[in-house]
Amino acid sequence: MATDEAAEDIPAGVHHFDTADDVPFEISKYWHQRKSIFSRYDDGIWMTDDLWFGVTPEPVAKKIALDIASAPASKRILIDAFAGAGGNTIQFALSGRWNQIFAVEKDATVLACAKHNAEIYGVAKKIVWIHGDVFDVLAKKLKFQLKNAVIFGSPPWGGPTYADYEVFDLDVMEPYSLTALHQAFSKGASHVVLYLPRTSALEQLAQIAQDGEKMRVIHYCMSGSSKALCAYVGGFAIE
Repeated sequence: MATDEAAEDIPAGVHHFDTADDVPFEISKYWHQRKSIFSRYDDGIWMTDDLWFGVTPEPVAKKIALDIASAPASKRILIDAFAGAGGNTIQFALSGRWNQIFAVEKDATVLACAKHNAEIYGVAKKIVWIHGDVFDVLAKKLKFQLKNAVIFGSPPWGGPTYADYEVFDLDVMEPYSLTALHQAFSKGASHVVLYLPRTSALEQLAQIAQDGEKMRVIHYCMSGSSKALCAYVGGFAIE
């Protein structure tokens, strides 16, 4: 059954599954990992079916938040370009590192999930929620913040089929290729972090490294296996 909250309080397409019997087969393996995705899942976390495939597990999101906090002290703004269910945004807010956090999401239903989930963790009011296309938002609404910002991008990977590739071609990633993301994010921001499939082609990532700088690429693991990697563009003092 869904949560006991009144049905009208939950947007169409959003759910909170309490028992395995209610979970669609295609997301059942993710639901069984729900406590590693959101430790406070039982408090009423909201998800859509698609969000299960892309949400960052909480232990990974915590470590990423710690690593991104090593950006230069002058960077006091964090922009989460694809907020999704809020897994990363919540951990950025809990870190206490940032003066401002902007969470951008073009799907209004998904944004409602992220904001609700952040409320469960007590950090919703520490985040500025923006409904819109991130490329438009960066070019217009946030263009004056970019100089002092770190952009974190966890783009859609095209669904679970990305795992079928031994080496994932980032230039065919849908709906946004690595090239498109890098061009858009690097126009105004010197520090960018991209959360990408663990099998991403490293030679493609090397092409977006800043001149004269080494780019850190870090695999984030749980239970001995890599869940994803982050490419850190710009100077980060990661220990």
